[in-house]
Amino acid sequence: MPPARCDPLLPVCEPGTSLPIVMGCGTSVATETQGKRVETDGTVKTPTPALTMKAAVLIQRWYRRYVARLEMRRRYTWNIFQSIEYAGEQDQLQLSSFFSFMLDNFTQLNGNGPDLISQLLDPVVDPWLDRETCYNLIPVPESYTGPRLSFPLSISDTNALLSAFKEQQALHARYVLQLLYETKKLLKQMPNIIHLSTSYTKEITICGDLHGRLDDLLLIFYKNGLPSAETPYVFNGDFVDRGKKSIEVVILLFAYLLLYPDYMHLNRGNHEDHIMNLRYGFTKEVMQKYKTHGREILQLFQDIFSLLPVATVIDGKILIVHGGISDQTDLDFLSSIDRHKVKSALRFPRRSLEQLDLGQSCRQAKRMRSTDSSRPSSSRSHSKNQRTPNLRKRRCGLSRQDSAASTSSSSSSSSSSSSLCSPRTPSCLSPRPCPSSPSMPYNINVLQVPFLDSLSSVPPPLPPQHEREWKQIVDILWSDPKTQEGCSPNTFRGGGCYFGPDVTQRLLLQHGLQLLIRSHECKQEGYELCHGGQVITIFSASNYYEEGSNRGAYIKVGRELVPRFYQYQVSRTTRKLTLTQRVRAAEGSALKALKEKLFSHRTELMAGFQQHDQNNTGNVSVSEWAQVLESVLRLDLPWRTLRPHLTRLAADGSVEYQSCFEDMEAGIPLPQVTPNLADTLFRYRTDIEIIFNIIDKDHSGLISTEEFRHTWRLFSAHLGVDIDDRAIDDLARSIDFNKDGSIDFTEFLEAFRVVHKLDNKDQQLNGKIDGEKYS
Repeated sequence: MPPARCDPLLPVCEPGTSLPIVMGCGTSVATETQGKRVETDGTVKTPTPALTMKAAVLIQRWYRRYVARLEMRRRYTWNIFQSIEYAGEQDQLQLSSFFSFMLDNFTQLNGNGPDLISQLLDPVVDPWLDRETCYNLIPVPESYTGPRLSFPLSISDTNALLSAFKEQQALHARYVLQLLYETKKLLKQMPNIIHLSTSYTKEITICGDLHGRLDDLLLIFYKNGLPSAETPYVFNGDFVDRGKKSIEVVILLFAYLLLYPDYMHLNRGNHEDHIMNLRYGFTKEVMQKYKTHGREILQLFQDIFSLLPVATVIDGKILIVHGGISDQTDLDFLSSIDRHKVKSALRFPRRSLEQLDLGQSCRQAKRMRSTDSSRPSSSRSHSKNQRTPNLRKRRCGLSRQDSAASTSSSSSSSSSSSSLCSPRTPSCLSPRPCPSSPSMPYNINVLQVPFLDSLSSVPPPLPPQHEREWKQIVDILWSDPKTQEGCSPNTFRGGGCYFGPDVTQRLLLQHGLQLLIRSHECKQEGYELCHGGQVITIFSASNYYEEGSNRGAYIKVGRELVPRFYQYQVSRTTRKLTLTQRVRAAEGSALKALKEKLFSHRTELMAGFQQHDQNNTGNVSVSEWAQVLESVLRLDLPWRTLRPHLTRLAADGSVEYQSCFEDMEAGIPLPQVTPNLADTLFRYRTDIEIIFNIIDKDHSGLISTEEFRHTWRLFSAHLGVDIDDRAIDDLARSIDFNKDGSIDFTEFLEAFRVVHKLDNKDQQLNGKIDGEKYS
């Protein structure tokens, strides 16, 4: 048996118990057994071997329980972070679906579509940007002390960029634009799938998501070497968003791509997408760092992101994609598509009934009508992403759909492998399942469309080429592996699919591959193997959720094609912390984020609690409390385990459900806001901010009161709820503080940020201390 481990957290037992009292490392031991005490007065009496063994067993048992509890805390902390992250992605997909629906159908419903959505999803390229030398018109002042690049780039240029970014210096907009132009020209010449060979180099390094973590990128370069002919790299997407140094990360990657185009390779990730960038920070970062030319820089980034290759193959045996695959993934077809057309994987391909042969469809519908009365329609349609504009141009209200059930399958009726959250389409335009004859499987979906004052059943057509191309890109960028067999819509993220080991095996065999390397998911150790070792997830952004939450990693592959893993963690503070302290810090941050989620859904949660509390006691059982939380939030968390951190128990063991919200309050209370409107603002604060940022074209933080009202009209349509125009007008007037017709929406949204009361108390206490210090 291994010796007992010394640990400063070992317990000290009370006198009279049979458990040994262990002090420090155990050089002096006092025990009490069967009323006889062994003293250590001058002479050391060694305990019997039986007592020593018993002590070791008890210590080991306690330590195992301690480690198990710590692991449990670490796991539910991780689950909280991941569930909230995926819920945010689902919200983004839902909002994008709404935008797509508005662009495709709103003009046909009322004759004039919103310009702001058109500019977001199908932006018009500035003619100024068409001129390749437009960057030469931007002067660089003499006072600029950052790097001055010359093209074609040299090693001294990339070294200058590294040094500047380490010193927190910014690259001038003139050089940013020129670098982006050169990158765009290079990427246009590249195929969709890059083929590499280890015969020309010793090893190839593969890195996962960086998400704007410049420190992680610099640490990789420090440990593994700068990109060169001797050290080629593949970076597997998600270079931007979430982190604060996204622009620096992507500029460095593009610079090395221009310097070593044969040894630096970049795959596209799901965050190389201008609609994702609106929510997750890259758009805001660019506009803050480049206020004058930010708009032009963003337009170039949008083009470049759509030109990035979508896959890399090493020696014909290792496939590298960002997200994963589906049962519909076809690498031959993927290599032939025009990837530049898919500006955003969140932008649904346009569909309309004009593409359908209504005459033939209606003739087929007549043959099916005899079965309509014999069998009621029941199942939810699996082709919600086929928008069907109203041919009679009737205005229809937008129907609110359950967020968890708002995913749609592939536009092909023969597959249900991939999904994106469907738009909240008007009820009169939504496709309905039509029953088939008893001899046929009851899974054929048709569209019910208005035709000559009646509803006609129209079988969905085979997806056109552009939809098949879009679907291939979505599956590659958004999918995740699962342990179960088969392929199913990824309802947790809201996009792509879950693919099982059988799907992996089939694709590898079909194309003569051995291994699939993907990223897209944060892993605690920086990497993870699944599907019998045939799928590897690699993630290179350490401390992704919180300081100390996870390691980063990269893979090196040589000629033998055996992957070797290298782990690291960028940390200035966690090295001095024990494992318990690191887990406690991450747990605190995760619970804080979860409490904010509870507060933003307060109205729905209270309604759910009160349904179980008919007598208004303020208490519900633990099982009822957990049931309400899961039904409203849909985060799939161990609520019973988390209960002590979220709420109090009454004397009878029931949950005092109002205590869930005691630790939080609104940022800046606005008396003009009605409770219902306030709850809506708390819950959809991020969506509102995205819409505000779209309207605020110059990113000044100011919008007109008319634009403010227009935002609310769009948003009420998105939510499918009625928001009183008079209340919005009153609110707009009240927050136009200087009465100049403009609204500072940053200040407005700050009022609807969830604030933890304990944080406020700490800030007030620190303020008092600082005041006393300097008074």
